Amino acid sequence: MENLWPVLDNPIYQHHRHYMGEALKLAQAAGDAGEVPVGAVIVDAQGNVIATGENRKERDKDPTAHAEIMALRKAGQVLQNWHLNDCTLYVTLEPCPMCAGAIVQARIGLLVYGADDPKTGAVLTVANIPDSACSYHKLPVIAGILESACREQLQSWFARRRTGEQG
Repeated sequence: MENLWPVLDNPIYQHHRHYMGEALKLAQAAGDAGEVPVGAVIVDAQGNVIATGENRKERDKDPTAHAEIMALRKAGQVLQNWHLNDCTLYVTLEPCPMCAGAIVQARIGLLVYGADDPKTGAVLTVANIPDSACSYHKLPVIAGILESACREQLQSWFARRRTGEQG
């Protein structure tokens, strides 16, 4: 993947890092609650956070309660519109097929994610739903923002689960 950020002090790069940091905090809260630690933040064109989400599958007993879906639902309610063309979605983990489909359906203006998902990533890693023939919305994507922190958070959480520790 081409390095889009040749200068780390680039203000746009710092902007993306800031919101990914907010998504990481939500992911931590999800992990502390026993959920896979994934967090999502949706920002409008003016840079305002309009919606957040964290994984809630276990707590809500809902297979669709992924961080991205939770945030998309809230953003639609806030804007009173399911068209999220002028919004940016930040998420700590590459979206799965369900979430990638919902993101395309919402017509998100930009997707920014942290860590690739080598098992179910449906944006760039395993599948590419946004660029597939079934997608009518061409989704701009920036991958790898705070990638190490996002990956470490997930790996640490799963390692603790394997040894029997909570959250």
